[in-house]
Amino acid sequence: MKIAYIGTYPPRECGIGTFTNNLIKAVGANTDHKRIQDHATVIAINDPGEEYDYPEEVKFVIRQEHQRDYVEAAKLINFSDTDLCILEHEFGIFGGESGVYILPLINQLEVPLLVTFHTVLKEPSYIQKSIVQQIGEKASGVIVMSHRAVRYLSEIFNVDSKKILLIEHGVPSFNMLPQEQVKKKFNFQDRKVLFTFGLLSRNKGIETVINALPPVVEKHPDLLYIVLGNTHPSVLKHDGEEYRNYLIRLVKHQKLENNVFFTKQFIDEETLFEYLTAADIYITPYLNEEQITSGTLAYAIGAGVAVVSTPYWHAQELLAENRGKLFDFKDSDQLSGILSDILDNPKLLRELRGNAFRYGKNLRWPVIGGQYLKVAKQALKDHVKPSADKFVIDPQVLPPFTLSHIKRITDDTGIIQHSKFDIPNLKEGYCLDDNARALIMALMTHRQNRDPLAYSLLPIYLSYIDYMQNVKGTFRNFLSFSRQFLDEEGSEDSFGRTIWALGYLVHHSPSDSYYEFGKTIFLKAAPNFEGLQYLKAVANTLIGICYYLRRHKGDEHMTPVMKRLASRLKEAYMSHSDDEWKWFEDHMSYDNGILPLALFHVADVGDDSEALEIAIRSTEFLESVTFRNGYQAPVGNRGWYYKGGECPSFDQQAIDVMALVLLYFQAYKTTKDKNYNEKMFISYMWFLGENELGLPVYDHETGGCCDGLAPTGVNRNQGAESTLAYIISHLTMLNALEYESRKDK
Repeated sequence: MKIAYIGTYPPRECGIGTFTNNLIKAVGANTDHKRIQDHATVIAINDPGEEYDYPEEVKFVIRQEHQRDYVEAAKLINFSDTDLCILEHEFGIFGGESGVYILPLINQLEVPLLVTFHTVLKEPSYIQKSIVQQIGEKASGVIVMSHRAVRYLSEIFNVDSKKILLIEHGVPSFNMLPQEQVKKKFNFQDRKVLFTFGLLSRNKGIETVINALPPVVEKHPDLLYIVLGNTHPSVLKHDGEEYRNYLIRLVKHQKLENNVFFTKQFIDEETLFEYLTAADIYITPYLNEEQITSGTLAYAIGAGVAVVSTPYWHAQELLAENRGKLFDFKDSDQLSGILSDILDNPKLLRELRGNAFRYGKNLRWPVIGGQYLKVAKQALKDHVKPSADKFVIDPQVLPPFTLSHIKRITDDTGIIQHSKFDIPNLKEGYCLDDNARALIMALMTHRQNRDPLAYSLLPIYLSYIDYMQNVKGTFRNFLSFSRQFLDEEGSEDSFGRTIWALGYLVHHSPSDSYYEFGKTIFLKAAPNFEGLQYLKAVANTLIGICYYLRRHKGDEHMTPVMKRLASRLKEAYMSHSDDEWKWFEDHMSYDNGILPLALFHVADVGDDSEALEIAIRSTEFLESVTFRNGYQAPVGNRGWYYKGGECPSFDQQAIDVMALVLLYFQAYKTTKDKNYNEKMFISYMWFLGENELGLPVYDHETGGCCDGLAPTGVNRNQGAESTLAYIISHLTMLNALEYESRKDK
């Protein structure tokens, strides 16, 4: 078995890197392989601005904040002789918000994945919870190092409990020398040695120990407290040696210069175990309870040291059954008493050391490596390669339909434009675009399930549209929360989207009064149709006209308007397209799917073969740009995609995906080509996490949709535009299922 390991790696000074290296050697010790590179490939994570002289087994280096590196690493794993991948996960070592960049890598893996979670949080942020859930869903096995972590993954992150395995943190298997021999080597003879090691930072609580020592030293003047380790790199970068200098000043203040010694270095494990052997008591005075794993604590138990610790989560478990002593956070007085008791009682000291040593034998790396290898073999045996069959619409993956967030952001004036998270942002007021989309959404919902809430919302959205129409038939766009007009005339885009909504209402009106009202507003706006300048506005208006003509077939006035506007799109396509670039403009920006969607509607309503041909060609070109690695990745709005340029990946917007879902459904209905159905489903799944980051954009808890996908994660604000885009896409999926059902009958 050849395993790819993803994590930090020596010579980078990082606990995860040491763990990864030890795990590789431990797995190898349970096989016949003599060299690491014969059974392991390492994908190493570099911190920003650093370069390392990696050993031969490191085949690829990911620069932490370079997202493309993660995708390239996935390709390397997939196209090498790798059988399985093990991910060492810690939020801080991967790029993007909370390490979100790791998701594109794991989502593209074609081999089984095991993950070791070195941190499991009790109160994760939204993005942290999403990341863990996505990894848990992808992984064949999820490994943690404590019972509490098992419980949290299951209860808080909803990871399948059948996937979760408890394998404790491994420790090296060094030959243990007599303590006095090692003390003599370090010149610690005739001293009672206390020891703490690890990267220094404020949350380590070393000051608690220093403040506890004066009464202990008074009884045991031979006491020596050694603090070993460099300052944490991130602390050093932002604060320098401020914490270490503070501790040194505290030592002087407590008159402990002869009893406290700082060793500023990153030592190898053999030397570390010698220090642990020399120690009488090991102390972890950490300040934060929420530490699910501590490698330093595991090492101390593995070395058979008497341990005294604050009751953070891992310590509570590892020091149970009298394998150590616990004291309260920041309680120097309690620590003084415990240290004195142990140092005054040699029998108690021997008992603690003996209990730790016996338990530590089960933590030796060869034992832990054997457990990992067993899990890896089972994962490989159970792995089912993804089916080569095409996607079909699976109704089981669609979340339950809800208008809860729509209700939250709609008042008696209209739908509120923006939200802060899922709370309406009243300061931003209302806009015509969103109320037009909301009208379509309410009509679609009422048609789908006769939802009374949707029916009650219809007059709100329609009356907003009516209120914003000018005497000459154009529309204002923005309205403040206090109902003050904020413009004289809105954008052409908002005009076109409103005509689409009104045409849809004319075709799908729930009653005659809605039909007459919608038709009146539509026809009042009609004289402005052919004066539109922008192609997106023309396309949106065309879609509305096509819906109108489905109700008024052969309308002598509107049919020629449709044909003339359609000619505008056709001419734009013919003047800009060539053998490589088959598009309507010299760039692709927002809402791109609307342009071919309009021509599919024209082809359907007007029996226009030229419109159909251009719609098909431009859709194929759009696919070549936005379909990547089996998922939908709409053109990012950070610069747009210009002919001859590079397509930006972010930020990705929900309305772009909605346009694609609608495009593929209309293309299927017009051509009866089922390939469009597959692409519609893939596009819809962007909302549920089948996207470049592997994060869901739809919020199952609120019923809203996040405002976009950025390179660092999702924009948590859930405004009207994105939420309506999701709901319209969801309803389109339901329509597609019904359409197929009717066809089959």
